[in-house]
Amino acid sequence: MNILEAKNLSKEFGGVVAVHNVSFDVTRGEVFAIIGPNGAGKTTLFNLISGVYMPTGGELYFEGRLLSRAKPHRRAALGLARTFQNLQLFTNMTVLENVMVGRHTKSRAGFVAGALRLPQQQQEEKEIRATAHEELRAVGLEARADMLVGNLPFGQQRLVEIARAMATGPKMLMLDEPGAGLTRKELAELDNLIRRLRDTGMTVILVEHDMELVMGIADRVMVLDYGMKIAEGTPLQVQQNARVIEAYLGQEAFTAVAAEG
Repeated sequence: MNILEAKNLSKEFGGVVAVHNVSFDVTRGEVFAIIGPNGAGKTTLFNLISGVYMPTGGELYFEGRLLSRAKPHRRAALGLARTFQNLQLFTNMTVLENVMVGRHTKSRAGFVAGALRLPQQQQEEKEIRATAHEELRAVGLEARADMLVGNLPFGQQRLVEIARAMATGPKMLMLDEPGAGLTRKELAELDNLIRRLRDTGMTVILVEHDMELVMGIADRVMVLDYGMKIAEGTPLQVQQNARVIEAYLGQEAFTAVAAEG
């Protein structure tokens, strides 16, 4: 069953076409990767899905609901959570507090209850803290809950951002270049985390440049070039696609990745 469907999505900026008539669907519970060279339109497409940009044309459906014009907070309420290529953490707050911020988006307590510290709000705060600890445990960082997030290594900050996104209780998790700046060891840990998320039934969409990570973890891969979809299929199908080899990384790079896989 499809959780996300895009039909002829397009986006122009002042007459410059960034995404052109891109159609695809994402099956519930799969890892769906979007790849392509720099300037291919990957991040623009991600922004269309998350609501940062509104499309110039086309339609987007989430669980059958038309989502094309919905604001980002509305999409988040429906179950879309996203991380960003450039970390957006509160560096003067602790690791735990950063993750709790994600859960606060689901807060049921009103402003008055929060301001007066009413029992309802106090109980919910305990639940939010417990959820944040669970997500930190899932990414292997519970022991660092009380550290300032700015003091963590870059790779662990990436994991904090993923934990914060997971704390929102999403149905679909969008990861924007989660492997950027990570060491090979950290990439292996990220690979394991995404696999564990998939095992729980989580749908994951990721934009990523690291081909070893993509080809090892993705169920399906879509390739963009100059804002257009040029291929879609399993990692093996994409590796063997002539248009992808020509337009993207080149024969040698794809052959190397295929050999490793």
